[in-house]
Amino acid sequence: AEKVLGYDLLSLCLEGPRDALDRTQHCQPAVFVASLAAVEKLNHLQPEVRGRGRSGRRRLGPARGVAEAALGSMSPQVVERCVAAAGYSVGEFAALVFAGALGFAEALYAVKVRAEAMQRASEAVPSGMLSVVGRREANYKFACLEARKHCESLGIENPVCTVSNYLFPDSRVIAGHLQALEFLQENARQYYFKRTKMLPVSGAFHTRLMEPAVEPLAEVLKSIEIQKPLLCVYSNVDGKKYMHSKHIQKLLVKQVVSPVLWEQTMHSVYERKQGTEFPYTYEVGPGNQLGAILKQCNLKAWKQYKHVDALEDEEAAET
Repeated sequence: AEKVLGYDLLSLCLEGPRDALDRTQHCQPAVFVASLAAVEKLNHLQPEVRGRGRSGRRRLGPARGVAEAALGSMSPQVVERCVAAAGYSVGEFAALVFAGALGFAEALYAVKVRAEAMQRASEAVPSGMLSVVGRREANYKFACLEARKHCESLGIENPVCTVSNYLFPDSRVIAGHLQALEFLQENARQYYFKRTKMLPVSGAFHTRLMEPAVEPLAEVLKSIEIQKPLLCVYSNVDGKKYMHSKHIQKLLVKQVVSPVLWEQTMHSVYERKQGTEFPYTYEVGPGNQLGAILKQCNLKAWKQYKHVDALEDEEAAET
């Protein structure tokens, strides 16, 4: 990773400074590499199941993987038995590396280009992201429309305020101009928002304010060899499975300016006939936010969930 990025990512992750790591241009490569490191850890933690192995093992991994297995007290070789993967935003690149669609170095370079371009786009306009938990009556589209009208009254031309992330029932992330988000916070009760919180990010990701990042990412993806995934990988853009290499190339670009349909993706991943057991689910990488979302989306699936961090266990205990 250091060779591709041109800086010491490991040192930045372990020693900081924190404000540098939080910058989009560094944070995205860090999440990508830490997700794959966590899968390597998972690969070593899980013992082989005799007679159950399969050739062509995928050794690297996604931001989330599900493994179909119900082997009683035995631990399945989850990396080999994984049947589906999905990644949240930049985590989708990690999921595609895991599935054999992208090579590690090429994908990391694409993430580097994506992160730097999104950093530049976010610095061009004062914008951000607002996490919202709403009541049943909340109408997010109407609230965003009202916020855009408010921005227009302030003289902002063509303002942006839209849902950028669908997390779980009654929870969304709204992104756009800062003035729009401030308006929504001030009028939260009027729009039936129970809780609002500004996210510690520098821009309105997954909205059209990220359009300047589209072309650089599109160009680098044209130069990368993309294979058909060896297992199901679900796209953030439509919550459906990727079909072929051109499909991946197209949707990874579109993802930058499209909302992340994570709630819809969870429904697609865990859709099954009544009475069918849920698979083991592993969230690999920094943080366990995706597990918290899964619990809200599908409690039965969450009961088979585990989190695997890239840190060594003794390091994790110290921190």
